[in-house]
Amino acid sequence: MNLFAMITDQLSAIYDLGGPVVVLMLGLSVLSLGVILWKVWQFFRLGVGRNTQILAAITQWDTGNTDAAEKALLLSRNSLSEALHSKLENAPKTRIEAKAGAHVARLEAGFRVLDSIAQIAPLLGLFGTVLGMIDAFQALQEAGNSVDPSLLAGGIWVALLTTAAGLAVAMPTSLILTFFDSRVARERVLAESAIESKYAASLG
Repeated sequence: MNLFAMITDQLSAIYDLGGPVVVLMLGLSVLSLGVILWKVWQFFRLGVGRNTQILAAITQWDTGNTDAAEKALLLSRNSLSEALHSKLENAPKTRIEAKAGAHVARLEAGFRVLDSIAQIAPLLGLFGTVLGMIDAFQALQEAGNSVDPSLLAGGIWVALLTTAAGLAVAMPTSLILTFFDSRVARERVLAESAIESKYAASLG
């Protein structure tokens, strides 16, 4: 059996167990995982959190040593240093702020997707549960007087599966998004502090 046939069989089994809502939830989980892995790679490549040299540059600016501050920025592995470093001594502050803002906006790319998944997944799970409960009670009605309690219990179990799937997708996505957002907030504060120190030193 080839890989495509195996994947098709697995999706068919998932569909039979939880219906189209669970299959859709599986797609959301794959999308969420893809975005998370991309953000981890992006943060690593851009050097997010590697702030030692930028903090050193801020210290140098505060003491009025602009040359040492610029040298520290050149050693930094954080791409924010590219926005802070300027070969023009009289470069306008707004230009540096715009570059830093672009850096932060780049880090925030993909956050809306993760936020949407975290909000939609539980609602989809609840929707699937409601549909499953409707099917269970319809089967109970059609059974008439010969009601089998296991029929109702089995229908409810399958219906609640979608809610569990929705929460399983939403909770880790929300937690990881909060972590990413906190890292970006630190980068924003660092950028603002560095810009203020840089131009206070240039004015001094």
